[in-house]
Parts: sequence; structure tokens; C-alpha cells
Amino acid sequence: MNYSHLKVERTAPAIATVTFSRAAKANALHYGHLEEIEAAALAFRDDAETRVVIFTGAGRHFSSGADLTDEGSAYRAPLVLRRRRMRIGERCISALTQMDQITIAAWNGAAMGGGACIATALDFRIGADDCFMQYPEIDIGVNLMWRSLPLLVRLVGAARAKRLVIGGERIPANTLLAWGVLDERVPSTRLLQAARAMAERYAAKPPVAAQMIKRSVNQLAGALDAAIMHMDADQNLLAAGSDDRRAAIEAYLAKTTPTFTGN
Repeated sequence: MNYSHLKVERTAPAIATVTFSRAAKANALHYGHLEEIEAAALAFRDDAETRVVIFTGAGRHFSSGADLTDEGSAYRAPLVLRRRRMRIGERCISALTQMDQITIAAWNGAAMGGGACIATALDFRIGADDCFMQYPEIDIGVNLMWRSLPLLVRLVGAARAKRLVIGGERIPANTLLAWGVLDERVPSTRLLQAARAMAERYAAKPPVAAQMIKRSVNQLAGALDAAIMHMDADQNLLAAGSDDRRAAIEAYLAKTTPTFTGN
């Protein structure tokens, strides 16, 4: 498949690298980009040779999250269709978590909002010294969706998840390492080298056993996710129609401080 917003390449006999390639937009995610990430993840389903897949971002950032300048037709449709299209992020995260291959984030710069959701959906995360995590959804008046809240809670615990998702705090690399979000922290010049070294370790393991263990761990950890998070896209649609959401977006783009009314 030909991709417009990412690049997939074989970087070693059993290792592939997926690079998000919207560097001019800090790898911000719009509908078409998410469709391609989902398609790339699903394309590995029938790939028996690849054992590890590295995900990274071109340029300075892993991904700055949702592209707030995207007003494409994908999101302008009758409500019945918008509900389905709003689940593109959920589909993308599901495709990533269900990959049989071991997955590694080579995390450079920002992983914000949807970009953080992608990073937490992968098996391991190696961060550059300049990497950081932030969920700005709260400050633009919406909830975190894509069924990604449980992924974060499992990594950092309930209180820290609230700091991130309710508080909207920006968490730097050294704290991410201490919290267990990062498995390794390295200088930015060594990021891909460190990711490939980890990939080679896991690629050398017996693939059937490794992939069965991964699936079992994920099923055990996320057994209740679907039952709890099935309405997060609908919650987002509700919040997106509020006065507070409109005030938040205007203030976010104008770099001013909004006043929220609860309407």
C-alpha cells in the first residue's frame, strides 16, 4: 500500500519501522493519517517474517496529537455517520494493541493527546531526553477517548492519570522514566539506535511463544476495557457541542484564558 502520511520500511530482517511523516505539522493526526496508521498495523497481520515493529515520528516530535486545523469532510456529516467516523482513533489504537509483533515507540519530542494514546498502545517506549507527554483534551473542552484511558491508568496509576488527563500537566522525560511510562531514556542522537537494539533483543526470541505471551498479558490487563470505555466517542460528541468547548477552542487558538460556565 502507498501511504501519504507515514513510511513503512524494513530496517533489519525481522524488524520494520513505521515513521509518521507529517513533520511540518509535528505529526498531528487527522482522519486520513489515522486511517493509514490503522491500515499499516493491520498489514502486519499476515506478515510472518516481521517480529518487531518500531514506531517513530519524523522531525522533532513523535506526534502532537489531533490536528485542530483539520476541518475535512470526514467530520462534517449527519450525526449517525459522525459517530462512526469519530471511532477512527479507537480503531487505530485497537489495531496497534492487537498486533502480534512486539511494538516499540522511539519517542522523540512531544507525544500529546492522540500521540500519547499511540505511545501507550505500544508494548515498550524508549524516550529521547527531550520527550514529553501531555493530554490537552481537557483544555479544549473534551474528554480523552480512543479507549485509551485504561492504557494510561495501567502504566501510571489512578492519581497520576488524573494529573495528566484532568490536570493536563506536561510530564518530562525524567519523570516519565520514574513513573514507568518509559522503559529507557536516551540522548536524542541515540534514540533509533537504542530502539533497534531493543528490537533485536525481542526479534531473537521464539516468535510463537513471544506473541502468545504478549496477547495473554494484554487480554489479562485489559479484560474490562471494552465494557467500561464503549461510550467515550459519544461522550466526546456531547462535550464537543457545549459552549465550554467553543470557548476552549477559541482561547486555545488565540492563546488567551477561557472562562468556563458548565454549559
